[in-house]
Amino acid sequence: MPSMTLLTQALISGLLAGGLYGLMGMGLSLSWGLLRLVNLSHFALAVLGAYITYQLGTEYNFGPGVSLVFIAPSFFLFGVGLHWVFKKFKVNEFGSLLVTFGVAVLLETLIQWFWTADFRRFESPWGTLSYQVGPIYIPLLETLACLTAMVLSGLTWLWLNKTYIGKALRASAQDPEIAAAFGVNHARQSYILSGICSAYAGVAGVFIALITTLSPSQIWSWLGVIFAVVIIGRLGNPLGALIAGVAIGACEGLAMAVFNPAWAPMVSFSLLIIVLIWQPKWL
Repeated sequence: MPSMTLLTQALISGLLAGGLYGLMGMGLSLSWGLLRLVNLSHFALAVLGAYITYQLGTEYNFGPGVSLVFIAPSFFLFGVGLHWVFKKFKVNEFGSLLVTFGVAVLLETLIQWFWTADFRRFESPWGTLSYQVGPIYIPLLETLACLTAMVLSGLTWLWLNKTYIGKALRASAQDPEIAAAFGVNHARQSYILSGICSAYAGVAGVFIALITTLSPSQIWSWLGVIFAVVIIGRLGNPLGALIAGVAIGACEGLAMAVFNPAWAPMVSFSLLIIVLIWQPKWL
């Protein structure tokens, strides 16, 4: 049995990693829950954002904040353009899954063509910084990623529940015909949400570049755990995605400490299966 210090360190590391899971899942959750579009290109966008952060940092010495100023608006416009394609060709929920899978493959090919398939690491002065609390180390970058996820999920929840556009989007997701009868312009508002979802992928990409080693195939390594985050957290619920991500991250951390690191990928799917069989009231 591992020591209490090791278990605590594993739990904290898992909780912080779960913050990045929640940040990654937020855009997919909103797109799937409120627009009825399963955007698999969300993962490719996040990895593309990571590579752009790497390129701007290594070639032009841009900090992650400066990179984000460039990435977030660009990805917002990409999301608006992609949604225009969905609207133009009347792509349904299942069709969006296939179309965005193709977009993800194209983006992966683009990444591999420009940056090759070699592993790359964005070395930054913050990469090894951590705070020590007794025998426990709290890494700075993972903490910032988790705090960013908390802030964005909280602001998004307030936007969806306290503003006209947010309430209109939720109303259209539940009953588009009734919402339209009350004057809700779902088409215009859906472009805003689609752009925000893609911008969130860019934000996640910046932290991916700072925290992890990059490779084009990383796109698909996020697929299973983020799908579990989105389903367990409930579609269209930014706070739910964050809570589910933190819970899965914590369970993965403990599983790696108690059993074996190879057990970590089993955690998200096991939790997903349990939740789907149990079918709690929040689903």
